[in-house]
Amino acid sequence: MEIKKRTDNFKNIDLNGRKLILDGTSKIMGIINLTPDSFSDGGEYNNLQSALSQGIQMENDGAHILDIGGESSRPGHEPISAEEEIERIKDPLELILAKTSIPISIDTWKNEVAEFALGKGASIINDIYGLKKDPLLAPVIAKYNAGVVIMHNKENRNYPDGLIFEIKESLKESINIALAAGISKDKIILDPGIGFAKDSEQNITMMNNLYQLKDLGYPLLLGVSRKSVIGSVVNVPPKERLPGTIASTVLGIIQGYEIFRVHDVKENLQAAIFTDKIISS
Repeated sequence: MEIKKRTDNFKNIDLNGRKLILDGTSKIMGIINLTPDSFSDGGEYNNLQSALSQGIQMENDGAHILDIGGESSRPGHEPISAEEEIERIKDPLELILAKTSIPISIDTWKNEVAEFALGKGASIINDIYGLKKDPLLAPVIAKYNAGVVIMHNKENRNYPDGLIFEIKESLKESINIALAAGISKDKIILDPGIGFAKDSEQNITMMNNLYQLKDLGYPLLLGVSRKSVIGSVVNVPPKERLPGTIASTVLGIIQGYEIFRVHDVKENLQAAIFTDKIISS
């Protein structure tokens, strides 16, 4: 592992009408799960008022992006239709858009859900399949001049050509899908996919080599909040994994990452501000 300071290139990115400013300081993406079966907080925010309150509180706590999910992506989750996913997110999304000013990300891989959400004013699509599961998704994102988080994922945990090499090659394939569909290069964000298609040791290896994705040339997002990779080391349930989550945020900053997807906004932001100060001095 090595320290990878961020570049000083200032980016004021227009994402379907809302701005994301990448200015060399860490940005926090707050998680709002509108699902009954999320691994960490399933059922807590899947009613209208609690979801709205959570979104407002996260913005007040300093979040730069809100990430709304209507379908769980935990191992063994029950898949739902695009219609049901839209039904879960539509009212909370409209209210949160009306009561907040920061970009809203939608955690989905389905083009129908993206079309609905972006049409309402969402700014980013966060796709855990890296634009590879639904071939109609990338054109929808391009149509709305929206951002996209491209995450690494695959159907198994086999990496015969090496974990880091294969992750980078897979992300390059996803980037090409995005660009071919007309998504602007400055609206692409990459995510190594901690917890997806990787066992505990592979996740640790990736965490120790996060910096190796820097040479792909795109902003990087890290999502480790409360995940099982933390539990596999410290053996505590999801809601007791805040210290491990903060450690992952600090580690990501040291390796040059810019955006951190977390459940606990205030605590991770404080750690990020302090770490930013140290590595920029």
